[in-house]
Amino acid sequence: MSRLTVNNQPVEYRLDPATPLLWALRDASNLTGTKYGCGTGHCGACTVDIDGRAVLSCQVPVGSVEGTYVTTIEGLSRERNHPLQLAFIAASVPQCGFCITGIIMAASVLLKRNADPGEADIRAAIRNICRCGIYPRLIEAIQRAGRAARGEETIAAGARPGIDPADAARIVPALVPPPRETTRD
Repeated sequence: MSRLTVNNQPVEYRLDPATPLLWALRDASNLTGTKYGCGTGHCGACTVDIDGRAVLSCQVPVGSVEGTYVTTIEGLSRERNHPLQLAFIAASVPQCGFCITGIIMAASVLLKRNADPGEADIRAAIRNICRCGIYPRLIEAIQRAGRAARGEETIAAGARPGIDPADAARIVPALVPPPRETTRD
């Protein structure tokens, strides 16, 4: 059994201590924001914050993090209003979105250590791979989030992601095709 704190909640995992933390988070805690990318520690999609360090959770056995504090994207901000999340949305950083949670977690660790990172600091700290090529917008978004965290800038919150359940099943008459006419030959 491995006892640790995940997103400020004490957790006891009854898993083989060699189980990667990634799978403990995703499968046992249903924290699916942490993504499985490569499984080899190269892509960064599984990055979480462990005691203030950006860690690749696919490479860390759950038994080795006994007693630590782990923060996942779900624990960064319940209301999705962390300066990084707001800055990424405002700068249209996410494309497919797969790598974004790992990048945000790596950036959050960077901003805890350096509230005013330069481009070189960001490039050194964010080693995550993004196939969509978001890097130019990423640097500005992280710097903007730093300014917001320091109180120098306000980032307006956008609409919450997702579809209102009332709209999800609504039929829009203009979008429903007319019935087909059948002819007999």
